[in-house]
Amino acid sequence: MTIELENVTKRVGAVTHIKPVTLTLKPGQFNVLLGETGAGKTSLIKLMAGLDPAASGTIRMNGKDVTHLSTQKRNISLVHQFFVNYPHMSVFDNIASPLKVAGMARSEIEGRVEQAAKLLQLTPMLKRRPQELSGGQQQRTALARAIVKESQAVFLDEPLANLDYKLREELRDQLPDLFAGRGAVVIYATSEPEEALMLGGRTALMQDGQVVQFGPTAGIYRRPGSLAAAQVFSNPPINTAPITKRGSRAHMGSAISWELTGAAADLRDGDYTVAVRPNYVLPVRDRGADVPMTGTVLVTELSGSESSAHFSLPGGSWVSLSPGVHPYEVGRDHQFFMDASRCFYFAPDGALAA
Repeated sequence: MTIELENVTKRVGAVTHIKPVTLTLKPGQFNVLLGETGAGKTSLIKLMAGLDPAASGTIRMNGKDVTHLSTQKRNISLVHQFFVNYPHMSVFDNIASPLKVAGMARSEIEGRVEQAAKLLQLTPMLKRRPQELSGGQQQRTALARAIVKESQAVFLDEPLANLDYKLREELRDQLPDLFAGRGAVVIYATSEPEEALMLGGRTALMQDGQVVQFGPTAGIYRRPGSLAAAQVFSNPPINTAPITKRGSRAHMGSAISWELTGAAADLRDGDYTVAVRPNYVLPVRDRGADVPMTGTVLVTELSGSESSAHFSLPGGSWVSLSPGVHPYEVGRDHQFFMDASRCFYFAPDGALAA
């Protein structure tokens, strides 16, 4: 089973929501759609699920053109971020509902529901109604319904977004195992880069209604192919600044410069954009971070054992994210240190240069 999209677009009136997308999504691993709210993740899922019509292009499932087929004829399951369960039915009947619609025998329905309930730790709740469940249990019920249907494609549209942190972590760890070996194409939409990395598989980075890069998740993180891809795959946002390369050095304004090494040293002299993730900009000289830069602290935040600081540099503001608690003072200058070995360099057209 595969899902193939060939130059698929979506328009609402004169507005293009999805620009031409060509993708091949395969089973055996998670296919993640990663992008900010409004990037087009849900719109793309609706196209693949048959909930919205494509303006142009072709959608194939296992080689069959399903572009104009209804949702019911595509054999898919869809789990939203909101708990979509039937309030008047028990948990058992909620899970069994697609099997009953398909006319399956009662004995087979019971076997499938019991198996799915065991996987998702719902066996003691099968006689309860959804309103008697916690948020995590309700979402487990929705996931069990998707599993029990044994669909060719399963769409998970930010299914953990409305759960508390502990439940998100617990279910996120379980998801790959829940769908392993089922032969279904699993598509998971998220706005969190960390979640994409935890799920692994392959990721399609989405920005402004288009896929800016698609490939193995860890590979894209380590080497984004464009500035747009680097911006999608960073939280907090990746730091960027215009630089000029002259000889073997990069110059950021008149006060900051550093020696280039490796492929960056071989670039032609000229103008580029440097990008570096906030965790490689530290308030102390450490871990290879030795390029000094001084900026005025604008905002500070403590999050568990990490400190973040937004600080001004010529041409914009940057973010430092570092372990520990640091004595920042808003409105005061502070020295930071960048790890130049972790920098990406992009050409004027946004393509990765080094």
